[in-house]
Amino acid sequence: MKMSRIAAVGTVAASAVLVLGAPAFAHVSVSPEGEAAKGGYATVNFKVPNEMDDASTDKLEVSFPGDHPLASVMTQPVPGWTVKITKSKLDKPLEIHGKKIDEAVTKVTWTADGKGIQPGTFQKFPVSMGQLPEDADQLVFKAVQTYDNKEVVRWIEPQQKGQEEPEHPAPTLQLTAASDDHHGSGAASDDTKSGDAKSDAKSESAASDSSDSSDTLARVLGVVGIVVGAAGVAFGVHSRAPRRHRLTRRARHPSGCAGAANARPGAPRPPHIWDIFVCARRARTERTARRVRRAPRGSSPPLPCWPWPHSP
Repeated sequence: MKMSRIAAVGTVAASAVLVLGAPAFAHVSVSPEGEAAKGGYATVNFKVPNEMDDASTDKLEVSFPGDHPLASVMTQPVPGWTVKITKSKLDKPLEIHGKKIDEAVTKVTWTADGKGIQPGTFQKFPVSMGQLPEDADQLVFKAVQTYDNKEVVRWIEPQQKGQEEPEHPAPTLQLTAASDDHHGSGAASDDTKSGDAKSDAKSESAASDSSDSSDTLARVLGVVGIVVGAAGVAFGVHSRAPRRHRLTRRARHPSGCAGAANARPGAPRPPHIWDIFVCARRARTERTARRVRRAPRGSSPPLPCWPWPHSP
């Protein structure tokens, strides 16, 4: 019996914890990607859960704070949703980066094109905003959630310090200390991307210069190879060309051949191989002629052994 009572008390306590804690996990909230620094820019997500079991969320309206207007608000496309940005004139124009801004975004509305946010699911709606105020510690947004059964839930109650969380708390964005560059996490991400882009550009430039130098070297080597090849061909043709030997006027040897006797005093010149060849041929011809003259009639004259071919 005692154990039954303890079990019942535990069950009731657990149910109470779940019931009391459910609103804290089910309400519309806003949180930054990284940090939201004062005076900078930030990308935040509006997280919208579906609290009902028999209806879907098909519309979300987020009103921006009027006491701290934001001149720059950009939404990221969400598949299945249509976004509408509403701007209003400012009573006191803002000056951002030397420019005067006389209007600011007052409301952003997302409308589902299809089924919307189904029961048991949630949806994030990213928004880039800035310039965040420097004289505030938080920004309070007011959200209105509409279901497809026409039921509306207003998340518009601000959180008071030292008090319990209200039943329908308004989404609140906590701001951090101002950064040196006054651009927040979004700008830091942009700077990183810009640095990466510059690094890639330098790498591509270095690769292009290296490629150009390699192309120039290849062209120079190609031209040198062509010149060397042409020179080799010319040398080969010249070496294969027949040499024309011209007999100059020389003093003839008494035998009729150009020999050592053709040298003039003071300019000795040895006989050339062509001179020796001509001399030997002429001498053979003369010997053959003398034999023919001495041969008796009716006999065949002897044939020279060179250069006419003959058969035995």
